[in-house]
Amino acid sequence: MVGGLGLQDVYDATIERIKAQGGDKARLGIRALMWACHAERPLSVGEFCHALAIELDSTDFNAGNVPSITTLVSCCQGLITTDKEGSTVRLIHFTLREYLSTHPDIFGRPHSALAEICLTYLNCPQVKVLSTDGLDHPDALFNNNPFLKYCSLYWGVHAKKDLSDCAMSLSLQLLREYDGHISAVLLAGQVWSFPHDLQRGTLWTGLHCASYFGIVQVVATLIGMGCYDLNQGDWFGCTALSLAAEMGHEEVAKFLLGQEGVEPDVQDNLGRTPLGYAAFKGHAGLVNILLEREDVDPNKPMSNGQTPLSNAAWCGQEGVVKILLGREDINPDMADHTGQTPLGRATSNGHQSVVALLRSHKAVNNSVT
Repeated sequence: MVGGLGLQDVYDATIERIKAQGGDKARLGIRALMWACHAERPLSVGEFCHALAIELDSTDFNAGNVPSITTLVSCCQGLITTDKEGSTVRLIHFTLREYLSTHPDIFGRPHSALAEICLTYLNCPQVKVLSTDGLDHPDALFNNNPFLKYCSLYWGVHAKKDLSDCAMSLSLQLLREYDGHISAVLLAGQVWSFPHDLQRGTLWTGLHCASYFGIVQVVATLIGMGCYDLNQGDWFGCTALSLAAEMGHEEVAKFLLGQEGVEPDVQDNLGRTPLGYAAFKGHAGLVNILLEREDVDPNKPMSNGQTPLSNAAWCGQEGVVKILLGREDINPDMADHTGQTPLGRATSNGHQSVVALLRSHKAVNNSVT
């Protein structure tokens, strides 16, 4: 129960008033509440209004459908508002989010719906023709296309939570034409934080995208199409498996590892392997999955000499350190190019539990830190 029976009754009554408006007002009101409740981050007013203009049964984006924020607030019977600066849209109170989250019948399948909306937008002709040259003037690009960045960065987050048949179809439509699509460049830029002048020729494929988001159904379908090199690196040399490892997507990693020809120890431009990514981020389950492969070297160093163990020690990833130290073929005392061992890196970052684990290993030189 949210905030007592009285408050729940107020929300019940207000939702009924929204529905009683009928027609477009009721539809806009419910969809606006869905976005305010389930968006992955607060939406700007421009993003919010453009999101409500998208029609799932249309292949075009009609700017004439964009409602005003005043209209949306009215359709929601005051349950949404803008922040003090008027820049983002939010629900009127945190208890409303609790209420909406405990009444799933109001929205049905919100994350699949949001994924479908984002993908419909990215697949529309007005977005497909956008040139990456527009990133040279990002303010103008996003002022004219305020919903572009959110859709590019978050459609897969929603789709992973609930992938409808419609979202599956729309995602394949996008990813089949992903090469050169502005949303691919935006997502790759977000992942690697590179400046706009480097956002050309990212080599960020549909398979990279689906692996990054962790949507195993899409990954499997794309691979089944037979048009992807499983070991292709992006501009940073990162493979689809490395992305899955970094993000902790175990199902995707298992699927990729089960494919003929996959190379599980490919290094990126800095020499980090999928195991190195998983160790660095502390994804113990993925570390175990990768170590089941005989063609994965647990001691394979990066170009700076740092091993998966030293990276895990540096970050205080105790669970991963335990796994690696439990292997007979691990070298727990391998120094990097600055002369630091895993023990030294853990010590310098103050990870005392990891320091204790390393010191307890018979092959660690406790006098070297």
